Amino acid sequence: MRKKILLLVIVLWVTSISNVFAASSSSLEKLDTISDKALEFAKQYRFEESKGMLQFFSKQFMKTNAREQLFGMDELRIITVAYDDAVQAVTNKDMPDAERVRAVTKLRLAMDAVEKNHDPLWTALEEQVMTTFAESKSALVHDDSDQFEVQINQLTALYDMLYPSLKMDLSPETFQELDARMNYITTYQPVLFTDKTSLKELEVLEQDFKTIFDKTEEDDADPSLWWVIITTGSIIISTLSYVGWRKYTGTRFGKTRKEQDD
Repeated sequence: MRKKILLLVIVLWVTSISNVFAASSSSLEKLDTISDKALEFAKQYRFEESKGMLQFFSKQFMKTNAREQLFGMDELRIITVAYDDAVQAVTNKDMPDAERVRAVTKLRLAMDAVEKNHDPLWTALEEQVMTTFAESKSALVHDDSDQFEVQINQLTALYDMLYPSLKMDLSPETFQELDARMNYITTYQPVLFTDKTSLKELEVLEQDFKTIFDKTEEDDADPSLWWVIITTGSIIISTLSYVGWRKYTGTRFGKTRKEQDD
C-alpha cells in the first residue's frame, strides 16, 4: 500500500512540474509569435500594422507576467526597453525604414532569447557580424577610410540589435567585457582609422564575438529539461532505494522473529 502511495506522489509531482513547464512554454511561445508577426509587418513596411501588433504584445506581456511571473527584473527591464524602442521606431516616419525594421528585430530577438534556452535566433547573425569585422580590417589595411567608417557603423548597428539578447544570454562578466570593448570602438571611431592599434582592438573584439557564437552552438542542451530529468530521476531512485530497503529490513525482521519463535 505504501509503495502505491509513494509512486502516486511521484506521478502527481512529475505531472505538476510538467504542467508548469508546459504552461510557461505556451505563454512564451504566444508572446514570441506576436513579436514575430510585428516583425513580419515591419519587414513589409506595414508599420501601422506592426504598431498594432506591438500594442497587442504589450497587453499580453503584462497579463502573462502578472499571472505567471515568467520574467525576472532584468528580463523585464531589457524587454521593456526593446519594446519602447520598437514602438518609437514604427511611429517615427522620419526614421529610415531599415532602422525601423532593426528596432522591431531587436525586440523579436530579445523575446526569442527568453523563450529559447538553446539555438536562439540571434546566432543567425553570426555571418553578418564576422563579415563586417573582415571588411573593417580590410579597409584599415587598404587605407580606405570611407569603407572603414561604413563597416564600423554597420558593426555598431548590428551590436545595437543584438544588445538585449546578448545581455540576457551571456554571463554578466562576459557581457561587460564585450560591451566595454564595443564602447571603445564606438567612442573612438573618429580616430580609429589613424590609430595603428585599431587593427589589434578589432581583432580582439572579433575573437570575443567568435567565442560567443561558438560557445552558443556548443550549448545545445536545454538546462530546464536536464533539471527535470535529473530531479525526477533522483527522486525515483531515492524512492526505489527506500522501498527496497524497507522490503529488505522487513524480510530480515520477519526471518529473525521466525528464528526466535522456533
